[in-house]
Amino acid sequence: MFGNSDRPRISVFRSNKEIYVQIIDDLCGTTLVSSSSREEKIHKYKKNKTELAHEVGKLLGNRARKLKIQKLVFDKGKYLYHGRIKSLAEGIREIGLEF
Repeated sequence: MFGNSDRPRISVFRSNKEIYVQIIDDLCGTTLVSSSSREEKIHKYKKNKTELAHEVGKLLGNRARKLKIQKLVFDKGKYLYHGRIKSLAEGIREIGLEF
């Protein structure tokens, strides 16, 4: 997986309790936007981990839209595409971003 300025890469890290996601421009080596379930905006929701991942995806999508990012490359890493990873991706797509 490799992202550029036209299609940045979404990188996901999932621990047992939290989920962290960031949008990276690999050509410049910079993180454009990030979000996690540890933020106060997300942490105040008393939901299960899958629902929190969906909220993290929506928050990341809103931040990306402010930077005029529309198309992305989804790098799920070593994780299977189900559960929290799938919920995160659906949250990002719900905002209107494509990958």
